[in-house]
Amino acid sequence: MNGPLTREQVEQFKREGYLICRQYFDAEEMRLLLTTAKADHNMLSHGFGVKDTAGRQSKLSLWNHPGDDIYGMFARGRRIVEGMEQLLGGEVYHYHSKMMLKEPKVGGAWEWHQDYGYWYSNGCLLPDMASALIAVDRATKENGCLQLLKGSHRMGRIEHGRFGEQTGADPERVNAAMKRFELVYFEAEPGDVLFFHGNTLHSSAPNTSPNPRWSLICCYNTKENDPYKESHHPSYTPLNKVGDEMIKKVGAKASAVADEVFLKPKDDRTTGAGKR
Repeated sequence: MNGPLTREQVEQFKREGYLICRQYFDAEEMRLLLTTAKADHNMLSHGFGVKDTAGRQSKLSLWNHPGDDIYGMFARGRRIVEGMEQLLGGEVYHYHSKMMLKEPKVGGAWEWHQDYGYWYSNGCLLPDMASALIAVDRATKENGCLQLLKGSHRMGRIEHGRFGEQTGADPERVNAAMKRFELVYFEAEPGDVLFFHGNTLHSSAPNTSPNPRWSLICCYNTKENDPYKESHHPSYTPLNKVGDEMIKKVGAKASAVADEVFLKPKDDRTTGAGKR
């Protein structure tokens, strides 16, 4: 089987609806990503808050098209893209990416939901979609790591409604599922990756710790599942893959600029998040 994942890993994903790959990205790649993101005023200023049912807020910054910046190198890199093509069984394209910002003490919860519960309304006929969550910070139960129900993707799409400012899955169906499917916590170190199916039920608790939890989530759709109507996310566009070495090449340049920003806080230059 050609690609970064083994046949056993692909079978596990199909059976359980998710796959955890530890140390999928190394310490230097993650240092470059974190340094760039923390200094990226463009990305941070374009983030928006989403409240949970208790009124606590998490922030996210979202973009549809991967550019030539370090975020694009992760989303277009063969390690993620070809792994995703193995898991979904064919050519994929970038559906969108987002940086999730769950800040210390104030970061809110994300209600139980399926990503396809949202994406279904965008004209995607099939649930042949998945996401790769890259842990940027250390993720623990205390800072609201992602949790999921193993095998819940086999339930198919669940009805979703509004809860707080979020769209969540039918609580009655979720409560029943929690009695039948194993609850898994994605506690992670920077560079660990969670691949999860578009129908896998997942959520996260609020961040009650003094530590942030940032995650870069890259979402993909299959070419064959091209939406039948336009929406706020793109239709099929061929994905220009890049070699995995590009993360460090692009990241080193961005990190040098970020270091200048930190050393000269009064300088109004910003790194920018690149074209997305």
